[in-house]
Amino acid sequence: MQVDFPPVRNGIDYLVSVVEHLDADTHTGPREIKYAVLHLQAAAEVLLKSRLLREHWSLVFSDPARATSEKFSASDFNSCGTDAAVERLRNICGLDINRKDAAALKDLGKDRNALQHYGLTHSAEAVESRAGAVLDFLLRFLDAELLPLLDAPERESIEEDMLRVRSGLNTIEAFVNERMNRLRGNELKGTTDSVLPCSVCGQWALAVIPNGAHCHFCVTTMSAEDLALAFQEFEPGHPANECPQCHASTLACFAFMDGPGEEMHYCFTCQARYSLEELASCGGCGCLWPHEGDDDGTAQTLCGDCRRRIEDEELASRW
Repeated sequence: MQVDFPPVRNGIDYLVSVVEHLDADTHTGPREIKYAVLHLQAAAEVLLKSRLLREHWSLVFSDPARATSEKFSASDFNSCGTDAAVERLRNICGLDINRKDAAALKDLGKDRNALQHYGLTHSAEAVESRAGAVLDFLLRFLDAELLPLLDAPERESIEEDMLRVRSGLNTIEAFVNERMNRLRGNELKGTTDSVLPCSVCGQWALAVIPNGAHCHFCVTTMSAEDLALAFQEFEPGHPANECPQCHASTLACFAFMDGPGEEMHYCFTCQARYSLEELASCGGCGCLWPHEGDDDGTAQTLCGDCRRRIEDEELASRW
């Protein structure tokens, strides 16, 4: 028997497997989660490269400059990864793949690598939420970039599978919505001034607590240090990361759920909160410190350490 799976049909077949493994009506255990992640990553790679193939066959090579028609015909080459495929689709094919979708694909690749080499420890809820985001993108990608290019027999051959995938995505989205609605009426009720998007599942269910945070959707607990890495604007070790109250390097600037656009400085260790106007850069070391001086901001702000150092230097110069 000859196996006939053209690229687009092959990618859709992987997606069917994904929604079957994440079917809420059946048991979703470690094995189902494993194959859902592996097959979703495989689907993403196949479908993204299918669009590159439509542009030019050399674009699926890891190094297009070394591509030859002989190697392509013999399938004797290393192909590009998902990140490179996204970059080429943007820069060469002119596709608009937004940052959120690109980040979801990148996170999926990390999950696949962790699963293959170290084991994936995310909860089923987290995996299902992240998978839903990638599935949503891939269905939009199929509808806009691949399905219109298929001839009638090809479209007919994948019609039933596409219905199964769309139905499966609706089931996953219904699960996410149902769980989030329950949380909003219970665990998250009245906590909108302390809730952030979880970096694991992507849901606005990460409630901050002293020295960390807990996600009520995927039950992930994060330390203050992990949160700092996820939310800080500056690289680790930058003076602006230091909290002026507890001096831990876990200060970040962001907006909680109830304040769209209303950012604040928040310390994940001691839970200190400051408005953007309350803190200014220290003129000595660059750390953030409660603003001092005239209301017009002309006076220099100095942190306690720099002020003491300058006072000591001035005192020593008198002798």
